[in-house]
Amino acid sequence: MTVPTVKLNSGYDIPQLGFGVFLVPPAEAEKAVSEALEVGYRHIDTAAIYKNEEGVGAAIAASGIPRDELFITTKLWNDRQAGDEPNAAIAESLEKLGLDYVDLYLTHWPAPKNDNYSHAWQKMIEVRDQGLTRSIGVSNHLPEHLDRIVAETGVTPAVDQVELHPAYQQADVRAWGDANGMKIESWGPLGQGKYPLFENPAVVAAAEAHGVSPAQAVIRWHLQRGTIVFPKSTRIERMRENFDVFGFELTAAEVDAITAIDPGDGSGRVGTHPNDLN
Repeated sequence: MTVPTVKLNSGYDIPQLGFGVFLVPPAEAEKAVSEALEVGYRHIDTAAIYKNEEGVGAAIAASGIPRDELFITTKLWNDRQAGDEPNAAIAESLEKLGLDYVDLYLTHWPAPKNDNYSHAWQKMIEVRDQGLTRSIGVSNHLPEHLDRIVAETGVTPAVDQVELHPAYQQADVRAWGDANGMKIESWGPLGQGKYPLFENPAVVAAAEAHGVSPAQAVIRWHLQRGTIVFPKSTRIERMRENFDVFGFELTAAEVDAITAIDPGDGSGRVGTHPNDLN
């Protein structure tokens, strides 16, 4: 199975479907990532704060898969944004991952009360220029944060990884990305089980029409709307199911019906507001 790719503004391609390891315990990470690679995933998304980079690295090393066939993302945590900490942080992540470079390095949150996110973005540019990452981006940044970092550095992030699922679609961030050549990655793409997404009539109807699960229908919705998505699971059956989303296509009406789930008032958010995590 060949996963479609998306061209980033850095010139590199990113697999549109990946495997996330948020909340995968460190002791389970190697097994989970090894199974994901066995299923066919080649895009792995981790972060320093997840404390499982070593497990991800061990799975990569054991896989025998050529490095240029993998796309690895990790992230800079909030308390490493000041001074030269971003340089030290990427060095530590690379050591844990057992890699010479990552494909994508993200600032994890803007943490605006600390007011270091613009400085951190300048340091991310240095990390990229040193060859320690091929592309740089951000996570959980709102248009106000994006406007500032671009104004102060002239460099637009390759991606913004944000909470995005049918009940909370961040239209303003998507619009900013469309206008500025920045791609959107969805975290919590299935709503993290925090609301009855799989019982929604639009999702159920789409799933039944194509003989797939509600989760597959929602992942397909993400893909057809152009977002980069990486559902997380530690169960190999679910990994296989989440990966098996290329044998069908939702109709325009089905996509629109799922898109209409978002009330548009922000009430569908299930995670933390970016201005509240510092």
